[in-house]
Amino acid sequence: MSDKMPNMDYDADEVISEFKERIKWPKNNEVQAVVKPSRMPFRILISLLITIVAGAAVYYMMLPALNIHDTEFYIFLIILVAIFMISFYFLCKANKVVERREYVKKKSIVPIIIIGVILVVMVVGYVVGVTLFRAESYSELMTVEEGNFETDFEEISYDKVPRVDASRAYTLADQQLGSLSEYMSQYVVSSNSTQINYEDTPVRVAYLEYADFFKWVNNTKDGLPAYMMIDLVTQEVTAVNCVELFGEGIKYSPTELFNEKLERHLRFQYPTYIMDTPNFEIDDNMHPYWITAVLDKTIGLFGGTDVKGVIITDALTGDSQYYDIEEVRTDSSLNWIDVVYSESLLLEQYNYYGKLQNGFWNSIIFQNDVNIASTGSGNIAMDDDVWVYTGVTSSKSDTSNFGFILCNQRTKETRYYQSSGATESSAQQSAQDAVQNYGYSATFPILLGIDGNPTYFMSLYGDSNTVKGYAFVSLKDKTVVGTGLLDVAKSDAKALNNALENYIDALEKNGVASDLDKDDIMVDEDEISSSDDNANTSATTDSSGTDTDTTDDTSTTETITGEVTAIKTSVNDGNTVYYLNIDGKYYYISVVDCMEVLLISKGDTVTVEFTPTDDTFIPADSVTIE
Repeated sequence: MSDKMPNMDYDADEVISEFKERIKWPKNNEVQAVVKPSRMPFRILISLLITIVAGAAVYYMMLPALNIHDTEFYIFLIILVAIFMISFYFLCKANKVVERREYVKKKSIVPIIIIGVILVVMVVGYVVGVTLFRAESYSELMTVEEGNFETDFEEISYDKVPRVDASRAYTLADQQLGSLSEYMSQYVVSSNSTQINYEDTPVRVAYLEYADFFKWVNNTKDGLPAYMMIDLVTQEVTAVNCVELFGEGIKYSPTELFNEKLERHLRFQYPTYIMDTPNFEIDDNMHPYWITAVLDKTIGLFGGTDVKGVIITDALTGDSQYYDIEEVRTDSSLNWIDVVYSESLLLEQYNYYGKLQNGFWNSIIFQNDVNIASTGSGNIAMDDDVWVYTGVTSSKSDTSNFGFILCNQRTKETRYYQSSGATESSAQQSAQDAVQNYGYSATFPILLGIDGNPTYFMSLYGDSNTVKGYAFVSLKDKTVVGTGLLDVAKSDAKALNNALENYIDALEKNGVASDLDKDDIMVDEDEISSSDDNANTSATTDSSGTDTDTTDDTSTTETITGEVTAIKTSVNDGNTVYYLNIDGKYYYISVVDCMEVLLISKGDTVTVEFTPTDDTFIPADSVTIE
């Protein structure tokens, strides 16, 4: 029986290992055969078609300029090559057949070389344009002239300078939009606004945005119906109705989607131009336009950014026209344009000028005559243009300036004024210290000339981001401060006059002689319209540019008693105005005229005395809590 039994003398592990060796899949480095897939022309064609379709989608999203000076153009090319390689890899089924994978690897040498060449071009283009080798070229991007302070600042009146900054202007516009029932809930005010001169008055204009995607679906056919204009002196806000003025809404803006999106619309019109961020502006007839600076790289491939032209786009129709920068500077018909050069570009070019005049290594080691723009910048209206103002300090960021510059945002004309004194941040701190018991904060200063003395002008803000007063601080001596507060003066004009009077007195106490008659420069308080008259001005402006007064004149006074279902506020001319919703209409009154309105809460029952009108917003003569 034992002779018939099989021989069991073997190692099972050895048998299993031997079996694995026979059936195992070969490693990549063990494959000797390279198999060329069949129908190669067809596979290449399909890969190209996929690359074209996918590349078009990528281009639609990226919107790179087809320009060798645009870094995004090179990134786009690399993406196209990568799409082709991936498509070809899967169409050859290299992910499944190892012999085909080896074939694809061999054929990938050419695309890899293309990517390598692109990267080399980018690196070389960047290196030949770095400041280390091209310091002189960078320092010559901007020409700086000596300015005469007394002559240049003579026409700048302190009662015509902006009293609110961009953040406050946005708050005012947002409050105004919220009180307009026809726009409420459908649109929001864009946080991007442009400071311009309109009829010799500094204003900010801000376009609207759709509140969300569904609001876009509901309204995009007609476009954005209006834009907001904020007077930076009176703080009056106007919703300019484009449909009433021009017969149609704003069809092209950054808030649109697909082909009406402004950036995409411009790219399809000018595929090779490198464009800066468009600015929203209006002409003398209040017609809205987009002003887009066309950039040029003047040093190496990617360095020395400058402006070579401007694209003016009709925000209503989308029609665009390109103008060379010299034409914008000299053509009087284009003087309504205010912002071509962005603040960031102007300050960047000045810093190149201030640091690199004596070479790259001097800017790093010796730093002889090296200066830079101080932190922060403001805007000044002068010669019917908008100028960027900033102080000039040393590269070590001293607490004092030894001069300041003005840069024209339309022409790039730059003027330097040698006048040592406090930095803007130091002046802000001095103004805040003068009212420290109130806890007010100061806006970024605007430089003025008061009786020939360089002077910082600032608005003082409270916790609610409302103007609480004004301050003047001497540039040469930051301890010379004059303030005026709305809570004390009870009006915007009086607060401004108080600040100026206190400042002039402080100058005289510090030995600065003044032949200036205070009465000659004080604001005429009788000419300042009340905030009640200016509140909630919705633009029913006709085509001739004349505002239509929608308030009916009547001498009959009525009263209404009811529950307050909603409360809104706005600030005009420095005064807070309350809007009480009673039975579907808003009754508004200024805190200056009725302090009791501060005590009213939603749900309270009040009695309002008013002059009846057909408007949704009705001025109240008095409000009493029941």
